[in-house]
Amino acid sequence: MRILSLLLLLGISLAAQATDPVEAFIQRMSNTHGFDAAELRKVLGQARIRQDIIDRMNKPAERTLNWGQYRKIFLKDKRIAQGAAFWKRNQAALEKAEQTYGVPPQYIVAIIGVETFYGRIAGKDRVLDALYTLAFHYPKRSTFFTSELEKYLILTREEGLDPAKPLGSYAGAMGLGQFMPSSYLAYAVDFDGDGKRDIWNNETDAIGSVANYFARHGWKAGQPVTTPVSGVKDIHQKFLDAGLKPRFTLGQLRKAGLSLDPALGDNLATALVKLVTDKGPEYWAGLNNFYVITRYNHSELYAMAVYQLGERIREARKP
Repeated sequence: MRILSLLLLLGISLAAQATDPVEAFIQRMSNTHGFDAAELRKVLGQARIRQDIIDRMNKPAERTLNWGQYRKIFLKDKRIAQGAAFWKRNQAALEKAEQTYGVPPQYIVAIIGVETFYGRIAGKDRVLDALYTLAFHYPKRSTFFTSELEKYLILTREEGLDPAKPLGSYAGAMGLGQFMPSSYLAYAVDFDGDGKRDIWNNETDAIGSVANYFARHGWKAGQPVTTPVSGVKDIHQKFLDAGLKPRFTLGQLRKAGLSLDPALGDNLATALVKLVTDKGPEYWAGLNNFYVITRYNHSELYAMAVYQLGERIREARKP
């Protein structure tokens, strides 16, 4: 009878584990990645369920910004000046990044400027809290954030970090370049050779990691990012409808009656991009490297902000 009771209790315990997503996650991490289940329970036991994070995820955008409004947020004198200062103190690392990955300094600096204002707004939420909350208490994105929590625990183990310490955004993005854990594992690099990939405090590692991200997403060294286009009419709508991925050539745009920089040949792949302003639309050719910038954030506004901020910073550095 006693044996039957023990077996019954064991069955109840196993059933409870099977229906508890946190316990199921712990068991999977133990079986798949070799985590000690008891230690992982202690780690996850430190996580706080943050209703404010759920509220921020659920809050709809207050309004949709057009390009003119979006541009004003990022192309401010203070951000440009601080970008030039960031470039100056990291010139050697930026030159090394360009030599290694082919990405010009201005776009690396601009990404870090847009993402975190050079570390000023890198996030104040514990990454463990954010990912735990969204993995287990935000059903609509649970699959994605459970995977990110998995990657986060792996990266903290690899880097010897206390999982309860790193800070980031309310969605779990981390460091100067705001990498999600999966991006960290895939693209973060130890660019100064000190044995750690520190994208929070080490500007050299952050620079190398952003450059590596661009390179791994297809950045083409020496090629332009974008150029203005004029002459767009209703008959060119098919180019706009094709999306941000380059599906045409500059030659095809020219044959369709559009005007653009004659110094650029016909063979470069491009998309046609429309940016709305209060004064009317602007049209640009979104070349391969423009598309690569959108791999960081799938938005033509974001990519153009990075491009123009980078160019303004480059100009600010001229004597």
